[in-house]
Amino acid sequence: MDVFVCRGCGTALTAPLSPVALPAHAHQSVGHVMLPPLMEPGTYAVDPAPSGAPWRWEGIGEAEAEAQGVFAPMGSVSFGARGRTVVAPGDTRGTVLIPEKCDGDCFGPDGRDGPNLACERCGLPVATRIDDCSQWQAVWLEPDAVRPEPAGEPAPPPLGWESMTRNSYSTPPFAPEDTWHYRWQAAAGSALAHLLVASDGRPLTLPDGPVMDLLGRAVARLLPPGPAAKSVALAGPGLRASDAAVAVPDIALVPRHPRTGEPWKPPSDATVAVPLATEVWAHLALPRETSPRPMSGRLPDGVLRDDYPLPDRPWRLFEPDQKVFRRTLARLPAVRQPWLRALYDGRTTP
Repeated sequence: MDVFVCRGCGTALTAPLSPVALPAHAHQSVGHVMLPPLMEPGTYAVDPAPSGAPWRWEGIGEAEAEAQGVFAPMGSVSFGARGRTVVAPGDTRGTVLIPEKCDGDCFGPDGRDGPNLACERCGLPVATRIDDCSQWQAVWLEPDAVRPEPAGEPAPPPLGWESMTRNSYSTPPFAPEDTWHYRWQAAAGSALAHLLVASDGRPLTLPDGPVMDLLGRAVARLLPPGPAAKSVALAGPGLRASDAAVAVPDIALVPRHPRTGEPWKPPSDATVAVPLATEVWAHLALPRETSPRPMSGRLPDGVLRDDYPLPDRPWRLFEPDQKVFRRTLARLPAVRQPWLRALYDGRTTP
């Protein structure tokens, strides 16, 4: 475990934290909605790409954008630091707000002015608190102002893939207010960008069921139908080749390791891996809990049933998050291919 301390005076600025993969929804923004914390308590993640202020909206050349990891025009490009660390707001310690840096659009600061939290002891700006509507609540630590130090016992080694279970990692697709979960929409938007790159512009054959529900409508709009389609299947720990409609698919939707963020490697080198957020993959791929419960009515005494009522579904069909899709695609070098750039430029949208 690590605790992050101020580079100016050594004051501890966080509780002891364990590293995890950066969530797919880390930079997601939605409508006029108050979102919960991005990170689980006791965890932190590092964003290797530039993020946060300062932002630039115009006058950015292709080479300059590429240096920031952007390969297609975006409305704004971050020229912030690489390697910023994100933690849950409740895991911070010893910081105070910088009032003149707390501007935002609606309910709270959105980080537009750069670091808005200072070390309480020495006054060094150390982090940016995000607490506005449409954004996940978070504190982003600045890499040039803080450093990690070991805290207590070393973190255990990353769990093996065989430890993955549905109950441990799965996130349901529906939010409590009977809408599609924003995390699912972000995960689908990110996976869709990688899926298009893997397709090479050819048609895709998706398996019927939850994968079709997740990506089918977007794929149908973005890629033409026709022969010579590439096959897509779920693959990963706990799934046998016989569980898929195609034993060796051309493209496999695989989970990202929840701690390291590395995608699971398909057994065949002929299969291209497309990473999907672990909490979504687990819900789609791993067996459901089927504990039986007593049945009343006409069934004889002692007869148990293991079926469950169908969950409520939102009134609208599921769609990937378009902003996450475009942001992910813009950061993949393959977007420079003419056919993919045409999709990115809005001639077809997901």
